[in-house]
Amino acid sequence: MIDMADGRVVIAAGHDRAGATRKVVAGIGMPDLKEKNVLIKPNFNTADPAPGSTHIDTLRTMVELVKEQGPRKVVIGDRSGPAKTTKVFQDKGVFALGEELGAQCLVFDTMPKDRWTRVNPPGSHWRNGFLFARPVLEADAVIGLCCLKTHQYGGHFTMSLKLTTGMVHGSNMTELHTSVINQRNMIAEMNTAYSPALLVMDGVEAFYEGGPMTGKRWKAGLTFASKDRVALDAVGVAALKMHGTTKRIMGRGVFEQDQIKRAVELGIGVSGPDEVEIVPLDDEAAGVADNLQQILTK
Repeated sequence: MIDMADGRVVIAAGHDRAGATRKVVAGIGMPDLKEKNVLIKPNFNTADPAPGSTHIDTLRTMVELVKEQGPRKVVIGDRSGPAKTTKVFQDKGVFALGEELGAQCLVFDTMPKDRWTRVNPPGSHWRNGFLFARPVLEADAVIGLCCLKTHQYGGHFTMSLKLTTGMVHGSNMTELHTSVINQRNMIAEMNTAYSPALLVMDGVEAFYEGGPMTGKRWKAGLTFASKDRVALDAVGVAALKMHGTTKRIMGRGVFEQDQIKRAVELGIGVSGPDEVEIVPLDDEAAGVADNLQQILTK
C-alpha cells in the first residue's frame, strides 16, 4: 500500500503560469535539491504553443525554483518528435533560457550510443525492451513538466506517464506507434525505468479533443502538482471528463483507462481512487476538487 501522502495532487486556479507553478510546488513540497544533480523534463515533442508543448513561463519558473535550492547542476533535457529537438529548443527559447539561468540544455537525440541503456521490463509488451536516456537515470532528481491534453492517436491522453516517451530513443518509436492494441500499455511500461521527484501539469489551457500538437482548447485555468504519476494522470483524466472530452475517455472510468490501469498493475503509483487525495490551494480550486474527487470513483 502506497502512503496516502504520495497520492496527493494539489490544484491551483488562475491563468498566471509563473504564479500558479510556484503555488503548487509550495503546496506539494519541493524535494531537497541542495547539491543535487537535477534534470527537468519538459513536454517538447514540438514547438507548438501550450498545451501543444510546455510554456516557457512554466519552464522558467521551475528552473528558478530549482536554482533557489542550491543544486549542483540543473539540466533541461528532452527528445522531440516528430519535430527536431534542436530546432524546438531554439524556437521555444530554451537555449537562451538555459544560458540566462545557468542550466545545461541537453538534446537527447544527439547523445552517443553509450548514453542510452536498454530497459526490458519483465512481462512487458515491448519485443525487446527500449533504449532509455542515461542522464535521466543518473540524475539525483527528475522533475517532469507535462500538459493537460488529449492525444488523438494511440495514447488517448498525454500527461505525466506519456511524458516518458521523450526519454526513450527515437529508434523505438516505430514499434510504439504501430502497436495499435498495446501502445497504451507500452507507455505505462516505459515508466518502470525511473521515478520522478516532482511533477507539475499545466492546465491553464488544455486540449479536450485532438492533441498532442494542436486541438480544441479549454481555458481550464488550472495547474496541478504531485509526486505520483498515476494520481496526477487520474486527476487529469477526471478534469477532461468534467469538461467533456473524447468518446475514448468518456466511455471508461478513470482507472479503467489503459495507461492508468497498466501503471497500477506495475506498481508505478497509487492503486485506486481511494489513495488519491485532491488538495485545492484556493477557493476557486476547491469547487473543482470536489467534482474531480467524485469523477475518480465513477
